[in-house]
Amino acid sequence: MEIKPWHRHYDYNVPTTIRYPHLAAHELLNIPVAHYPEKAALIFYGSEMTFLELRTEATKFANALSGLGVQKGDRVGIHLPNCPQYLVCYFAVLSIGAVVVNLNPLYTPDELKTMIGISGLETLVTFDMAIPSIRVLCGQIIIPRVIVTAMTDYVMGAPVSSAKSLELEKNWHHFGELVRKYPNPRRSRTHVEPKDPAMLQFTGGTTGIPKAAILTHANVVAATFQAALWGSATMHLTPPEKRNVMAVLPYFHIYGNIVVMNWSIFQCATQIQVPRFNIDEMVELLDKIEQITFFPTVPTLITALINHPKAEELKLDKKLMMLNSGGAPMPMELIEHVRDMGIYFSEGYGLSESTSLGISNPILGLKKVGSIGIPFPDNDVRLVDVENGTVDVPDGEPGEIIMKGPLIMQGYWNNPEETKGQLRDGWLHTGDIAIRDEDGYIFIVDRKKDMIIAGGFNIYPRDIDEVLFQHPKVAEVVSLGVKDEYRGETVKAFIVLKPGQKCTEEEIINFCKEKLVAYKVPKLIEFRDSIPKSAVGKILRKILREEEEAKLKEKQK
Repeated sequence: MEIKPWHRHYDYNVPTTIRYPHLAAHELLNIPVAHYPEKAALIFYGSEMTFLELRTEATKFANALSGLGVQKGDRVGIHLPNCPQYLVCYFAVLSIGAVVVNLNPLYTPDELKTMIGISGLETLVTFDMAIPSIRVLCGQIIIPRVIVTAMTDYVMGAPVSSAKSLELEKNWHHFGELVRKYPNPRRSRTHVEPKDPAMLQFTGGTTGIPKAAILTHANVVAATFQAALWGSATMHLTPPEKRNVMAVLPYFHIYGNIVVMNWSIFQCATQIQVPRFNIDEMVELLDKIEQITFFPTVPTLITALINHPKAEELKLDKKLMMLNSGGAPMPMELIEHVRDMGIYFSEGYGLSESTSLGISNPILGLKKVGSIGIPFPDNDVRLVDVENGTVDVPDGEPGEIIMKGPLIMQGYWNNPEETKGQLRDGWLHTGDIAIRDEDGYIFIVDRKKDMIIAGGFNIYPRDIDEVLFQHPKVAEVVSLGVKDEYRGETVKAFIVLKPGQKCTEEEIINFCKEKLVAYKVPKLIEFRDSIPKSAVGKILRKILREEEEAKLKEKQK
C-alpha cells in the first residue's frame, strides 16, 4: 500500500491498510455468537434477543425463504423499521445468497412500485402498520411472495400475532408462522463469495428515477472492518461485555446499516433499537440508560437533543462516550456547542455508493472544526477540477471529491448509463465539492448541483447556511438558488426559528450583510415551521426547489 500524506494523522493503532478476511457479510454474526452467545444482541422496547437467539432465528427464516423458493441472486425487499425482524431477515437473506433490497417503511405505494420495478424483487418482507399501503401496491403489481410481521411479535408480554389476527390476504405469509415451521433449522449450504451482491441500496429518488447501488459482501465486510478499526483507538477501553450502540439511524439507510448494525455485530455490542425518532421519547429513553458506548447520528437529531429543555438533566457528557455525525455537514456553531458541553465527538463523510464510509476525523488525533477529516484506510481520495473531472486541483482550491477502494460499489443495478457517469476507471465521482488544506484535511464546500450562479458569481449555499446558523434565533436553515430574471438565480433562505422566537426578514438580511459579501446575501427569506428531511434527517433541498419551481409556473400562467 502506497503511503499517503494523510496517513501521518491516523491514530496510533489504526492501520494504513487492512487484510480483509475472505468472508460473506452474514458470517460476521458468528463472531459475537462464538464469544458472547448469551449477551443481548439487541434490546427492543425492553425485550432482549441474544446473539445466539438472533442467529437461530435468522437460520430458521433462511430455511423458510428457501422453502418458499427464494434462490441465490433473488432480490428480497426489507420494508421494516428498526426492529428484531430486520436483523433476522437481513442475515437470513444474505446466508442463502439472495440480495437485500432496502426499502423505507414510510414509502408510498407509488414509490415502492418504482423501486420494485427497478430491482425486480419477488419477495417483500413488511409489517402490520404498512398493510394498507401494501394492499394498494399489490392491486397495481404482482409480488409473488409477501411476508408480514407484527412489530410487537418479539416484545415480551405482547400478544403474538398470526395471519388470522392480521387479516392477511390468502396468498400472503406470516413471518412468525414461517419461522415456527423450522424448529431445528439447518445452516444454508449455498456458497456465497465476497464478490457476490449483498445489497441494493437506493440513492436519490426524491425526484426523478432512483438508482440502486450494488454493494457486494466484500464492500460490507470492508466497511465494517474500516469503521471498527477507525474507532479502535478508544473502543478497546470498553470491554465487549459492556458495549452498546444507540440504534436510532434506520437500518434501511446505508449509514445505519453499516455504522450501527454491522458495526455492533463485529464489536459484540448491544443495539438499543429505536424504530422511529421522536425527540421526547429519545430523551426519556436516554434518561433510563446509564451510558451509551457509541451514538452515530445526524446534525438534525443532535440539534434537537442538545436544545431539548431536559438536555442539561441528562448529563450527556457522562452518558455519551462517543457521538458521531454523518449524513450531512454539521454547522460549525453546532460542533462548538457539542464541544462546549464536553461531549466526545467526531464527524465523517460517505455515500450509499461508498458503503457509507470514505472520510472521517481521527478519534484521538487532530480534528479541525468544519472538516470531514481524512480518508479511511485503503480509500484513495482526490479533488479534481469540477469541469473536466480529471485534473487534480491544488490545495485550497475547490474540487470534486472522487474516491477509489474496497468501499466503492460495483455499479447501479441495470443502469449502465448512470454507472458510466459515476464510475470512471474505478473512481467514484461523488458530486460533492471540497477543499483540502495543507495537512490533508478535507472541508466540504457544497454539492456540485446545489451551487448557485447569481450574476456570474459561483455561490455555495453552505457559506450562507453557516452564517445564518450563528443567528441566535435560528434553529434550522437551508438556502438555495431560485430563478431570477436579472441575476439568473438569486439566493433564498428557508428558516425555522427556535421555539418562542420572532424575527423579521429585514433582521435576517441585515445580519447577513455584516458577515457576507453582497452577492451572497439572501434576497428572499421564508420562515417555516419545518424543513423537509429524508428518513435519516438529511435536509432535502430538492423538495424546496420543486416547490419554488411550482410557484414560478403558477405565476407565469
